Amino acid sequence: MANETVARRYGSAIFSLADEQRSVDVVGKDLHALRRAVYDDDATKRFFLSPVIDRNEKEKVLFAAFNGKAHEIPLNALLLLVRKRREALLPEIVRQYDALQMQARGAEPLTVTSAKQLSSEELRSIVAQLEQMYDKKFEVRQQVDPALIGGLRIMMGDRRVDGSIEGRLAQLRRTLFAND
Repeated sequence: MANETVARRYGSAIFSLADEQRSVDVVGKDLHALRRAVYDDDATKRFFLSPVIDRNEKEKVLFAAFNGKAHEIPLNALLLLVRKRREALLPEIVRQYDALQMQARGAEPLTVTSAKQLSSEELRSIVAQLEQMYDKKFEVRQQVDPALIGGLRIMMGDRRVDGSIEGRLAQLRRTLFAND
């Protein structure tokens, strides 16, 4: 929780700077690129997260690797994380930045989970109904969970709507045992 709070502060500061420079999308893209570059390769990740390696050495290597290839805001944020020994916060900072970016566009995250891949028409219909019902715009991500027997699970921000057969049976079980 404390790390999420700190990451939120970093993400907010980075977003504010990007917004001032009218580079929100570029900074977001470069933040993702830096996170992938650092975390997707095991050797690079070990180097980046190692508490034994001198911070100045890490800064020099990262600056040499990314200077001119990434916008100055995410690069300086990465170097600041190294200086403050908060390298492990980078993935959460990227998530917090994404949430702020989505919020600035007036959208909310929506995850639709189904047993099989929904057609684009089915997904579009579900999203349109939810947007009308909640008077919101959603950025949609679809997940497939073959263990889901039938129906859908929908996550809207922190709200969960379980319309799966498993969810309905669990609700029925709770109702039956609540009346005992």
